[in-house]
Amino acid sequence: MQRLKLWKSGWQLLKLSFEGASTQVSKPSRKYSQGPSPFGLLFDIDGVLVRGRTPIPAAKQCFKKLVDHNGKYKVPVVFVTNAGNCMRQTKAEHLSQLLEAEVSADQVMLSHSPLRMFTQFHKMCVLVSGQGPVKEVAHNLGFEDVVTIDMLREAYPLLDIVDVDRRPKDMIPPTKGLRKIDAVILFGEPVRWETNLQLIVDVLLTSGCPGNDWNAVQYPHIPVLACNMDLLWMAEAKNPRFGHGMFLVCLENLYKKVTGHDLKYEALIGKPSVVTYNYAELLIRQQAEKLGWTTPVKRLYAIGDNPMADIYGANLYNRYLQTAHLTKGRPVEAPTESAVSQMFPSGPGRSAGISGAEDELPEGCSSILVCTGVYSKDQEELPADPTETVTEQKIFHGHRDFRFDPDLTQPSFVVDDVKEAVELVFHQEGWPLE
Repeated sequence: MQRLKLWKSGWQLLKLSFEGASTQVSKPSRKYSQGPSPFGLLFDIDGVLVRGRTPIPAAKQCFKKLVDHNGKYKVPVVFVTNAGNCMRQTKAEHLSQLLEAEVSADQVMLSHSPLRMFTQFHKMCVLVSGQGPVKEVAHNLGFEDVVTIDMLREAYPLLDIVDVDRRPKDMIPPTKGLRKIDAVILFGEPVRWETNLQLIVDVLLTSGCPGNDWNAVQYPHIPVLACNMDLLWMAEAKNPRFGHGMFLVCLENLYKKVTGHDLKYEALIGKPSVVTYNYAELLIRQQAEKLGWTTPVKRLYAIGDNPMADIYGANLYNRYLQTAHLTKGRPVEAPTESAVSQMFPSGPGRSAGISGAEDELPEGCSSILVCTGVYSKDQEELPADPTETVTEQKIFHGHRDFRFDPDLTQPSFVVDDVKEAVELVFHQEGWPLE
C-alpha cells in the first residue's frame, strides 16, 4: 500500500465535508498568489494574540500592518487554536473585537473542526464532554444524536455524588434511562472534572449503558475521540494553567487504575496532530483564492507559544510535507510502525490522516516560537543540542500517545512577540509589510 494513496481518501472526505459546512467557498482553482513568494500564516491565539480576555499589545500593532486600508488581508491568514468551547463564528467575532481587524468564521479553526470529516460517527449516539454550547457544537460538526454530561446526570441521578450538595435529597428519583451510547467525544476541559471523569468511566466500563454493572473485562471499550491535547495554556495568570491535556491524563490514569488496561483513542485531534495542519492548509488555500492569488501557496509559517503543541505540531507537519514531496511520483512502501506513530499515534486508519494531491501541498511549514505565552526566555532557554530539550527529569508535556522526538521541539525561529514574528516572515519572503 502506498502511503500517499492511503491518506488521499481521507483528504477527499475532508474536502467534501468542509464544502458542505455552513460557510460556502467555491472550489479552489489551484491558481492563486500575488507576488513572487506566495505564503500563508497560521496563528495560535492564546499566548500569541491574547492572554485570557486581554489582547497582547503587539498583536494589535501586527494586524494593523497585516491588512490594507480597505481591511483586506495582504496574505492568507488562518487562526489555529486548541480551544473548542465555542462556535467558530463566536471566536471570529471575539477576535475581530480584540484585534480591531475583521476576522471571518472561515479563518478560524478550533480543535474540534476536523471532526466534520469523521462521518462514520455522525449517526451514532455520542456522549460529549466539555464546556460551553457542547450540544450545539456537536450538531454543527455533523453529529445527529448527542447526549451531554448533564443529560446523563439527570437520567442517572445516583451516579454523580462527589458533591454532597448535588446528591439526591430525601426520596431517590427514578432512573430515566437513555439510549445506548456508542462513542465518547471529548471537546475540552469541563468545569466539574470529578463529575465528567466519573460518568465517562461509567460509560466506558458499561459499554455505553451506565445503568448496568461495570465490566472491566470488556476490552477494548467503545470509541473515544479527543480534541485538544494541551497539558498547559496561558491566560492572564503569570504561570500556565491546566488544559484539556491534563484532564486526559487524569482520565487515562483513572481508567488504567480501575481496569489495568490503557485507554484507547479512536482519534486525537488538535495540535500537534498532522490532521489538524492538513485541515488548516485547506483553509489557507481557500483564503488565498479569496485574495485573488494566481499560484499555489508554497510555504506556511506557524506562529505559537507552546513548544509541545504549536512548535512540535508545525515541525511534525513539515516533516510530513518533506516526506510527501520526496516520495512524489514513485512507489512508496507501507510506512513503518515508527513512522505511523509519529504521524498518527492511533494509526493512519484511526486518526484519519489526510493529504491533498502531492503537487498541491506546500513546500514546507516553518515554526516560530514567541515568548508571550507558555514559553518564556526568562524561565527556560532552548538548548543548542536538541537532545537536551527534554529528558526524563524535565518532563515531556506532549500527549502519551505521541512518541517524543526532541528535534520536533526546536523552532525554526524564536522571537519576542507576534509582531516581530510577522516582520520576520515578511523579511524572509521579501515582501514589504508597510
